[in-house]
Amino acid sequence: MACAKRLKNDKSKVVAVIGDGSMTAGLAFEGLNQAGDIHKDLIVIFNDNDMSIARNVGAVSSLLSRTFSAKYMQDFKKELGDFLKSLPKIGGDVYQFAKRSEESLKNLITPGILFEAFNFEYFGPINGHKLNHLIDILNNIKCLNEPVLLHVTTKKGKGYPPAEKNPVYFHGVGSFEVKTGNCIKEKGPIPAYTEVFGNTMVELAGKNNKIIAVTAAMPEGTGLTKFAETYPERFFDVGIAEQHGVTFAAGLATEGFKPVVAIYSTFLQRAYDQILHDVCIEALPVIFAVDRGGIVGDDGATHNGLFDLSYLRSLPNMVVMAPKDENELRRMLVTSLGHNGPIAFRYPRGRGTGVNISEDIVPLPIGKGEVLKEGKDILILAIGRPVCEALSAHSKLAEEHNISSTVVNCRFVKPLDSELITSLAKKIPRIVTIEENVRQGGCLNDEGITSFHLKRIGIPDIFVEHGPQELLRSKYNIDAPSIVNAARELMDIG
Repeated sequence: MACAKRLKNDKSKVVAVIGDGSMTAGLAFEGLNQAGDIHKDLIVIFNDNDMSIARNVGAVSSLLSRTFSAKYMQDFKKELGDFLKSLPKIGGDVYQFAKRSEESLKNLITPGILFEAFNFEYFGPINGHKLNHLIDILNNIKCLNEPVLLHVTTKKGKGYPPAEKNPVYFHGVGSFEVKTGNCIKEKGPIPAYTEVFGNTMVELAGKNNKIIAVTAAMPEGTGLTKFAETYPERFFDVGIAEQHGVTFAAGLATEGFKPVVAIYSTFLQRAYDQILHDVCIEALPVIFAVDRGGIVGDDGATHNGLFDLSYLRSLPNMVVMAPKDENELRRMLVTSLGHNGPIAFRYPRGRGTGVNISEDIVPLPIGKGEVLKEGKDILILAIGRPVCEALSAHSKLAEEHNISSTVVNCRFVKPLDSELITSLAKKIPRIVTIEENVRQGGCLNDEGITSFHLKRIGIPDIFVEHGPQELLRSKYNIDAPSIVNAARELMDIG
């Protein structure tokens, strides 16, 4: 934007605001590198609160940390101050000089030297909660016609004690009591898919010391906190650096380990190139646990995981699957650990179906679906969470419309169980497919089967907006009533 304004002779300012957590991403340094090289008029406000969602990690985070707030430095400053003030006659003056020099000393041991290497004029660090001071500095630096970086230190959750105490929880909080900060909605007996995944990882890692967990600044969000506490030497949080996380996992795989990369679906998109070049071309046994697959809803359009089935299945050597319930999630994790190549399983946000968790985890035969219900009128092909909707639709069709349906839990997007699907399609030519993903073509046409009627249920070629999950599923017809309507249309029932 700064370059474009210069080309248009537009003298207005461009201000970029970036958090310290995001500063670990390569894209941030690519931008700094170019802006500093071509000396464009740009102000970068660097908000430093020691947090992404979780605490920041890595060498850059260490450099960006507020060195003078460390206990040993505070103790050193106090001892030095007491010593200087104790000096006869000149002690008071020397102490005041040292205090005035502290800001200069900060610049030597804080990030100023890093950003000045990018040819940015560095100012800070300053307290971002002293608004008058902040406004004065902004008014001063806006007159400069070169790249400027203003380092602002803040406290995440500042002003609300419960958020200051638990910034990870309040990063993306639901409804809560304002006085106490306590969550209003109590945790139910049914665990979330994320929790099931995390517990299963700990269970399996106790039997297999080759299992390694990798995440990108999301240990809590991906359910790996317990794993990190139990097996700290086998847990790696790479920070907001999904591309690096995938290539890092590929390196681990070359040495005989079983890396499990747990990343939200929407964030894994950033690493598509690394999945392709560093994992799939090499056919390395990297396991992708793709959390928040499908409609996420309340976190907005950026967080919906509606593309992973499409962008992963397009890659050679990749196996892609999605569980219908918690037990199948556990089975898919075991299946992944036994597979000698790239493999991914995606699962939704929120609670599971409430099935009993089986202690014995049996791997799945790769590329094989299962028939859950049998009927002669309609063939319903479902994968992942929509399998439950398909079963509900099966009951409603039978009870309310006297329509019998066959329900297939496809399990695998790649490889598809073409043998099962085509054999059923020959007998039941009225077909409904349902997936919580953008729509993509199927195997029947590839197999030369043309005498069938097909209704495809899925997300159209749009970006789904912000909203509650159930509302959005209803709006985009990813639910049981939509399956019923599609089946009635195929049966010519008004």
